[in-house]
Amino acid sequence: MKKKIEILAPAKDLLHGIAAINAGADAVYIGAPQFGARSNAHNSIEDVEALVQYAHLYYVQVFVVINTILYDNELETCRQLIWKLYDIGVDALIIQDMAILELELPPIVLHASTQANNRDADKIKFLADAGIQRVVLARELNLHQIKEIHETTDVELEFFVTGALCVSFSGNCYMSVANGERSANRGSCAQNCRLPYNLIDGHGETLIKNSHLLSIKDFDVTNQIPNLIEAGISSFKIEGRLKDMVYVKNNVSFLRKKLDTFLEENKDNYCKASSGTCTYSFESSLDRTFNRGYTDYFVNERYQSIGSWESPKSKGQYIGKLIRTVGNSYEIENGHLLNNGDGLCFINEHNEAEGIYVNRAENGFVYPNVLKEIKESTFIYRNNDAAFIKLVEREDSAVRKIATSLFLTENENGFQLTATDEDGNVSTVTLEHAKELTKNNESIAENFKTNLAKTGFTPYTANEITIHFSQNWFLPISKINEMRRAVYEKLSEIRVVNYARKEFQIEKTSHPYPEKKLDFTYNVSNKVARKFYERHGVTEIEKAFELQWDPGKSRVMTTKYCIKYELEKCPKYHKETLGVKLKEPLVLKQGELEYKLKFNCKPCEMEIWEKDAEFEIEED
Repeated sequence: MKKKIEILAPAKDLLHGIAAINAGADAVYIGAPQFGARSNAHNSIEDVEALVQYAHLYYVQVFVVINTILYDNELETCRQLIWKLYDIGVDALIIQDMAILELELPPIVLHASTQANNRDADKIKFLADAGIQRVVLARELNLHQIKEIHETTDVELEFFVTGALCVSFSGNCYMSVANGERSANRGSCAQNCRLPYNLIDGHGETLIKNSHLLSIKDFDVTNQIPNLIEAGISSFKIEGRLKDMVYVKNNVSFLRKKLDTFLEENKDNYCKASSGTCTYSFESSLDRTFNRGYTDYFVNERYQSIGSWESPKSKGQYIGKLIRTVGNSYEIENGHLLNNGDGLCFINEHNEAEGIYVNRAENGFVYPNVLKEIKESTFIYRNNDAAFIKLVEREDSAVRKIATSLFLTENENGFQLTATDEDGNVSTVTLEHAKELTKNNESIAENFKTNLAKTGFTPYTANEITIHFSQNWFLPISKINEMRRAVYEKLSEIRVVNYARKEFQIEKTSHPYPEKKLDFTYNVSNKVARKFYERHGVTEIEKAFELQWDPGKSRVMTTKYCIKYELEKCPKYHKETLGVKLKEPLVLKQGELEYKLKFNCKPCEMEIWEKDAEFEIEED
């Protein structure tokens, strides 16, 4: 059997979800009224139901995100919400809190969110044995680790492919709650990682001023699709439940084209996970919508700088260098690509991002709203592409159609039209009508075909039309159109009825968890989750950070990202060019915020601690 490969797109709301489907998504993930890790992207049950109905027409799945940690007084509300989501046809839930596996649930499929720390083969196998049907892998994993996980368990594996990166291990960032009681694990991340910091060494000297030292580039591993599939990935996830419509359509369509090329070249082993073919009125390119520049992170091991220190905002598409300033305008390489209304970005002499707005673009010259002093040869980026946005925002910029064949024939009482779609669904309508020969007994079959092919705003195309009459019968065009509308309306109903939702009933298990002791990073925030781990052999369980925070002395982040590496001061990777070692501890300071950095070189990780924390500095 061919393996289905899926594109999973974000849906901020119903309209974004529909746009993602039209652009080619095989599945969409969306927030419900509560318990999603993006508190600004909640949706009503009614809107989620409407998205389910639209998605299932194309055999697209809908996953609902319930991936916050839960408190004891929320568990019953969560259980009732899950039943509602099951009743409206949702395909799966993306969860973090293990308490959900202990609740009385309907037979709904559960996926383990990346917030569940999915980076260890033994723990992922544990989740699979507990009934989890899919695991969203940690972004920090490399191809070898993904392959090892795939060889350990046959659970479905999902991996992010484009979008923003959390600098911390997902689910293990506590900066936000420690600095203002806004928990990222409760959907209210304050994005402290995107703030500017000063870097101070152990002598108290400031090494770097006012740089976004924890801000990293965005993720793009689209050119690794063949390798990731070989390693075991079956679902490619686009980050961005808070992103705009143009971002969603651009990212989905870009990935759709990439993946379709792979599927066509490997059609004996792999196939698309949903129905329909997309056409676009725009040329997708990841750099034309929100991005901070791109990195493949650690998929191919650690080998490049991944920081985006100048600005946490979108850098956009590289246009060219500034040639010169002429009067009240700039001459820019490839300036002919720019349009009135574009937004431009550049890095000034202080290594800070600045922006200008294009009032007028003419003959390679740009006339900005404010003429700023820009050094010649400065790289110029476009982070707001006005013409592209206008084009992609059009409802018809991405159109998805399901292929059908139509067969028009006669019966005893008149005529019959049958539609068969690409998935084998069959719809038939009949028309009682007197049989009259055409004038001069000439065939008008081609006229019938022309009108049957006018599928208009339906979700279908008539790729093949066959007419089989015993004689050259006449039918008014109005009747042909009536039959066409009716057969497609009926086909849509049949497709939704025939949609096969996968179901799975969670049963309580007691197989041993790979660890006996769990610290606060396991985010155990309720008695039911504690009971789950205890039944699986865990003997010591710390409370979640949100329930036991020790102000001023806590570890608030663990990350594979490393400031030493970014500074080319890593004793492993820069041994030959290291020069003078940095005096530790290194400190990040931003206003009243202050953090100490701890470098664990053996696992190649960096920890961020609050300013009053005490720890031993490891020797390199």
